[in-house]
This record gives sequence, structure tokens and C-alpha cells, in this order.
Amino acid sequence: MTEFWLISAPGEKTCQQTWDKLMASTRNNNLSTNNKFNIPDLKVGTLDVLVGLSDELAKLDSFVESVVKKVSQYMADVLEDTKDKVQENLLANGVDLVTYITRFQWDMAKYPIKQSLKNISEIIAKQVTQIDNDLKARASAYNNLKGNLQNLERKNAGSLLTRSLADIVKREDFVLDSEYLITLLVVVPKANYIEWQKTYETLAEMVVPRSTNLLFEDQESGLFSVTLFRKAIDDFRHKARECKFTVRDFQYNEEEMKADKEEMTRLSTDKKKQFGPLVRWLKVNFSEGFIAWIHIKALRVFVESVLRYGLPVNFQAMLLQPNKKATQKKLREVLYDLYKHLDSSATGIIDVAMDIPGLNLSQQEYYPYVYYKIDCNLLDFK
Repeated sequence: MTEFWLISAPGEKTCQQTWDKLMASTRNNNLSTNNKFNIPDLKVGTLDVLVGLSDELAKLDSFVESVVKKVSQYMADVLEDTKDKVQENLLANGVDLVTYITRFQWDMAKYPIKQSLKNISEIIAKQVTQIDNDLKARASAYNNLKGNLQNLERKNAGSLLTRSLADIVKREDFVLDSEYLITLLVVVPKANYIEWQKTYETLAEMVVPRSTNLLFEDQESGLFSVTLFRKAIDDFRHKARECKFTVRDFQYNEEEMKADKEEMTRLSTDKKKQFGPLVRWLKVNFSEGFIAWIHIKALRVFVESVLRYGLPVNFQAMLLQPNKKATQKKLREVLYDLYKHLDSSATGIIDVAMDIPGLNLSQQEYYPYVYYKIDCNLLDFK
């Protein structure tokens, strides 16, 4: 399971006792794997500020989670690879996400605890907004490049009826620089080869006898050249269409063909050049964003615990990883029994498997203890 429950409960005589009690209650049934979640002594500030901050942090939490998901999803798009390969690159501080969360340590350098809670939240908001803006710019540039390259590649693949013929034909396949003669390229279904050989000279007047050659074949058709007088073109096209032969609009132009090839090489080189730095940027900024997100969770636990349990600050934050989806309800019941004395108004038993359309349960969940969910499964693989 990649889901974690970040909870807090007030310290009994000591915070260690709160921890020991939780461990004893969940150990018996092997319901969850538990870790202490270390939150430093942050500046409390006034009650008014805490109440306002509680709402702001909820919004910031959603925003940062959405940016972290965007970065991870774009990494999957860029790597065009399997889930495992992408997962290998989604690290926080150089370790996998589960390890980072279970061994969470506050980053004093990035988020100095001498600052007020509001300042710390503003530092995070500014940092993640910058990541979001940079991602939009980088993704747009890379997607344009990739799109243009795919369009060119598409032109050079597919059926003979639609694909570019530039890389198939050669100069010697054509009568060039003639005032009267022209070489046309005709797509003939494989089943009609014999009919083509029998009839092409009679599809119009002035077709040069024995001038057809098979230049290329795909699975369905062949590309034939045929030479005729320019004035017979319209007549030839019309008759060819009646016989299910398709005359392609193609003029041999070496400069144009060379330019197309060069454009393809340029785009391909540019894509390779951008790929490495882009993946590095995504890795670094995924890590930055994820670290910021977990710090927001820590801030929310701190603010909510102070608002609920009062001052002086005395609570134990704990990280629970439910062992199975099936035992989550049982774990809820155990936690409710443990902490129901904290708030008589919280029923605390909500069927976590219940899914009511249109009702966002995460907004409805209220327990006698502080609770936030962290889901490390950030990729939506189709």
C-alpha cells in the first residue's frame, strides 16, 4: 500500500506514552506499520493567525499535490516508458518516497523554523508556483518539438496513398526537364498488378510504351512510375481512377526533399539535446515539490494539533501505513477506541470503502484525532 495516515494525539504524561499506546493497539492485529513523524518546535503565533492559516494550508496542500502529480505524469510522458522505469526516477532527496516519508526530517535550511508559520507557508507557495510555471514553459517547448517531429515521421510512414514519397524515389526514376514528357507516380493495389501491366499504355493517348517500373511496395500496394505526354495527364488520371489506380500528386524537387530531410534531422537532434536536461529538471523538481508537499502536511498537523489540543504544544505526530485495504476499517475502529475521549462529537467511524457519487468524503472525514492522508501513488497509468 502506498497510502499513509498522518495522525496526531496529545501527549499523555509524555509523548512517548502516546506512541507506546498506539503501538500496543495496532500491533496485535498487524493492522499497520507505524513510524514517529518528527515535527520540530515551530513558532506558534496567535490563535487568529492559526485559524486563518489552517484554511490557507488546506488550499496550498491541494495545489502542491496537483503540481507534484503534474511533474510525475509529465516525467512518464517524456520517458515514454514502463511504470517501473518512471518510478525509479521519482525520488525525494535521492531516496524512494516511502523511505523519505517514514524517515521524514524537517529541512532547516530550506524552511528555517525561526520564521513564522505564515512565512514558511509563503516560501513553499512561492517555490512550488515557480516549479509550476517552469513546467508549463518547458513542457510547451518540448511538446511542440515532439509534435513537429511526429508529424514529419507520420508523413514518412503509413500507406503509399498518403505517405511522403521523397525517401522512396530517385532522380533516375523520372524524365526531368522535358517540355513535352512527364513521369507520374501511380499507386496500384497488389491484386491489380497484372491489370495495370495490361492496361496502363491504353489509359490515355500518348503514354510512352514500356515506360512503367515498380519502384516500391508496401503490404497493400505498389508504387509504379509511368511516362506520358503532359497534355494527356488529365485524361490519364481520370481513366486510372476508374480502374482503381491512384495517381499521386508528386513533383520531383531535390531542394524541397533535401530541406525536409534536414528539418527531420534538426528536429530529431533538438529532441535528443533537450531530452537529457528536461529529465534532469523533472527529477530535481519532482523531488523539490514532493519534499515541499510533505512539509505542508507537517505544518497542517502542527497547526491543527495546536488548535485542537491547546497550549503548551504537547502532541505526538505518527505515521501509519495500513497493511491492507481490507483492514482499514478495523484500523479506524481501533483508533476511535483509543482517542474517542478527545472529542465526544466525532463519531469517527466512516466506512472508508463507501463511495457516494458527488460527495467528496475527504472533506467530510472528521475524527477525534488529527488526520491527513498521504497517497504516494502519484501516477495515473492508463
